[in-house]
Amino acid sequence: MGDMNLLQVVIIAIVEGLTEFLPVSSTGHMIIAQNVLGVESTDFVKAFTFIIQFGAILSVVVLYWKRFFRLNREPLPEGTPALRRLLHRFDFYWKLLVAFIPAAVLGLLFSDMIDAMLESVMVVAIMLVVGGVFMLFCDRLFGNGSENTKMTERRALMVGLFQCISMIPGVSRSMATIVGGMAQKLTRKAAAEFSFFLAVPTMFAATVYKVYKLLSDGGTEILMDNLAALVVGNVVAFVVAMLAIKFFISYVTKYGFKAFGWYRIIVGLAILALLFTGHTLEMA
Repeated sequence: MGDMNLLQVVIIAIVEGLTEFLPVSSTGHMIIAQNVLGVESTDFVKAFTFIIQFGAILSVVVLYWKRFFRLNREPLPEGTPALRRLLHRFDFYWKLLVAFIPAAVLGLLFSDMIDAMLESVMVVAIMLVVGGVFMLFCDRLFGNGSENTKMTERRALMVGLFQCISMIPGVSRSMATIVGGMAQKLTRKAAAEFSFFLAVPTMFAATVYKVYKLLSDGGTEILMDNLAALVVGNVVAFVVAMLAIKFFISYVTKYGFKAFGWYRIIVGLAILALLFTGHTLEMA
């Protein structure tokens, strides 16, 4: 399978599917998995961790099919301007676009810096701990939101700004956007679902950009050599992400985020302990 064997492809794809929509950092966990499995961080492997996100986001579209392909048919007052009518009709997509733009702009501006940080297990471990501590107090800070779960343009923009924090490996896109939603008084469930929806344009754009960069750097042959790995990775990520989303929504609605906070802290501290005692994560 080119740069990775079948077992490595499947394990990394399972990690992606399990962690993409949980507030534990999928990128961080894939970097950890890569190190543990001894997978060299080649151009293809870096692209692979982005491209298999396509399988994960497809699971959101399938699970929320009716929400994704429905226009807003609520009536508007007479005399509403044509542009406002158009935006109202495509309300769901308009809010996603508003939330997507901040990360798209920053992602393009700081692409190389983000890639450099992706090399660092230390950054991942520190951010896992920092984010974990925050998650312990998240429910106390925001409660379970208000009953008003309507996504306004302002709320969408704020969630989009929060999403930018997740460009630091180990922060978690899911955590940043859910916290952003809860800071806007959305319920845990409403914040989590909008986080899933926002993942679709965000991760799709990141995937397309990575493929484009790989191809423009003469990586056509690399992609073709590793096509089987990409197909297997996307299928596995799709199936596992479907199960993870169903579990997460029911769990977080009932119990909140504390368990995810403790998990992040334990994993982050364990990695820091290994690194500070001169060990690597790579298995012998």
